[in-house]
Amino acid sequence: MFAAYRNPARAYAGVAMETSVAAAYPVDLVVLLYEGAMEGIVKAIAHMRERDFAAKGKAITHVIRIIDEGLRASLDERGGDLTNQLGDLYSYMTVRLLQGSLKNDPEALTEVRNLLLDLKGAWDELARNTHAGTQAVQAATARMQA
Repeated sequence: MFAAYRNPARAYAGVAMETSVAAAYPVDLVVLLYEGAMEGIVKAIAHMRERDFAAKGKAITHVIRIIDEGLRASLDERGGDLTNQLGDLYSYMTVRLLQGSLKNDPEALTEVRNLLLDLKGAWDELARNTHAGTQAVQAATARMQA
């Protein structure tokens, strides 16, 4: 009857994700992209091992879209060499994902996951620093208003 209410858990998850994205700092959104890409790789490897090639292809396509339309699209030219290096690394990841998919090579996918995990670690640290700085500013502002 009401298609939107057929799966309340999925609807809740969608609303929760939209709420967390709307309230997130930009650095948090980048972390979410890394997490989504790594999760997609884990799923792709599982589908590969199950020999569910259609699901594997869908998962890898999803990861490539996260890298290209999310991570690469968020690069800022003002970053200079770092922007260029990340762009090159994202291109390499895309190639390795495609190679891994074509050859059913979970090691190629794991390589990309490990690269994403390393990069995510740096973004996690940046997020912690951003949150700590914001909290300090909010505390100082509250003291000044009191």
